[in-house]
Amino acid sequence: MKNWLFGLTTFCSIQLTLGQTTNDGSLTGNMETTFQYLNADSLIGATQPESKGLMSSYMNVFYRNGNFKAGMRVESYLPRIQGYPNRFDGTGIGMRYIGYANDFIDITLGHFYEQFGQGTALRVYEDRNLGYDNVLDGARIILKPVKGVQLKGVYGYQRYSFQNGSVVNSAGITRGADAQFHLNDLIKPLTKSGLDITLGGSFVSKYQVDNDPDYILPQNVGVYGGRADIRYKKWTLNAEFTHKDNDPSADNNYSYNPGHSAILNVGYSKKGLGIVFSAKSVDNMSFRSDRTKDLQDLIINYLPALNKTHSYNLVATLYPYATRPVGEIAFQGEVLYMIPKGKINKKFGVPINVNFSTAYLPIKSTSGINPNDSSRINYVGKPFNMSDSLLWRDFNVNVTYKFTKTFYLIAAYYNISINNDVSKISGDAHGLIRSNIGVAELGWKINKNNNLRMEFQALFTNKIDKVNEDQTISRVSNDKGNWATVVAEYSISPNWFFAVMDQYNYGNNNPELRLHYLIGTVGYLKDATRIAVNYGRQRAGLFCVGGVCRFVPASNGLTLTVSHSF
Repeated sequence: MKNWLFGLTTFCSIQLTLGQTTNDGSLTGNMETTFQYLNADSLIGATQPESKGLMSSYMNVFYRNGNFKAGMRVESYLPRIQGYPNRFDGTGIGMRYIGYANDFIDITLGHFYEQFGQGTALRVYEDRNLGYDNVLDGARIILKPVKGVQLKGVYGYQRYSFQNGSVVNSAGITRGADAQFHLNDLIKPLTKSGLDITLGGSFVSKYQVDNDPDYILPQNVGVYGGRADIRYKKWTLNAEFTHKDNDPSADNNYSYNPGHSAILNVGYSKKGLGIVFSAKSVDNMSFRSDRTKDLQDLIINYLPALNKTHSYNLVATLYPYATRPVGEIAFQGEVLYMIPKGKINKKFGVPINVNFSTAYLPIKSTSGINPNDSSRINYVGKPFNMSDSLLWRDFNVNVTYKFTKTFYLIAAYYNISINNDVSKISGDAHGLIRSNIGVAELGWKINKNNNLRMEFQALFTNKIDKVNEDQTISRVSNDKGNWATVVAEYSISPNWFFAVMDQYNYGNNNPELRLHYLIGTVGYLKDATRIAVNYGRQRAGLFCVGGVCRFVPASNGLTLTVSHSF
């Protein structure tokens, strides 16, 4: 308690002192409090916590005065809400920094977030929806010596947990440097050619003491990366390749193999048409500041998932796909086409979006590899050397049709397959889960202030063989079978919104588990304040954002959220 009160007092003192010398200072921030009251529900596996009530809160405060900047975040978990890591408890300062920035230099001391390129070497970020925060505590410097050149350097410890009101950092140190060059600013004739070129390179290393009794482990592990971003008229191309030195860890069963990540994106766009193609090859790219951790703890880098981010309930929550740092080869293609007005619809254009993504296990050749060799090199992996073992496949089509300026229909179809033997997304499924999902969304702007939106969703899974007690075989639905979801949202601008959602597992093989997951929401908006209350059931499952997932347990009860920005 004393530590965070001292920090708060110091921060306010700095603010007041600077405010006496100039009137240019600005104070901004935001806060959010989430309270849960949960009930036990044995049918869905929901338990009631001993405290019954749970609460997670935070408040960010940011101050700027001329070139000076400072900020801090106070966090409180009394105790934490469901879905957050079990290492979050107490009240205290979760983030604080001071810094100075002008056109040439930007220095930050304390906590900071940062990303090099696409993040395959370093991405330090926060996602409060996931309860994820790998912020660095140390120092960062950014230099812009000339126009078109940007140099970065970072040094610090990653945040691991928040216990007893204090941040607990990782055992290892993270260091990194990045350079980026916009060639058009450095070579003027390039601009006349129509080309726009940006090149960059990164180096990141982690240091962790080797105290393992069984292995001789590298205490310093380096990651090297290069990238290019090229634009020419209607075309875009960006590519990034990253190499990782051998990094034995719990993730790769203490293999001494090196790792790599290669990402390529090509795009073309003109009026009414957009095309994007992406490819990714990943092998042994788990990179943590502590080699003993797992799940989403202390990850230094970020490997983007090459699949579309879905928003509809059944599509986004039942079978999400998470990037496999240990190895995957993935591809994605997307076409957005606007059928001109008058072809199908006399009054409006009709946008059609078609997306396809897939991922496979890579080939890890063991030919010529001696498993007893002291090098502990287990295999040879080459970029884009793809096996025929499917991990994920997603084909989807989305069409939007406007009947009038106030009434529209969105029709969508999704075909999603996921290898549960590898991804382990469900304990009730075997092999490849194949699902077909249909969605219809209707929107009606009743008048200036009143809007109604409805969704109708249906999901169907494939059939598999089940061996009965009498050794006969019957065909049953894979995983939990078929689902249906209905959503209705009504808003009264500018203050009120109401919503109800019913997720119904009508096709479960066990009749007792053919349950409704019904939840209702009421919300109020006033300027920068938002208050929302929901009550109902939530099923257990993975919650994913950008290929990063966290397990959320089943719950039944009330959730109150209050947020405000200033």
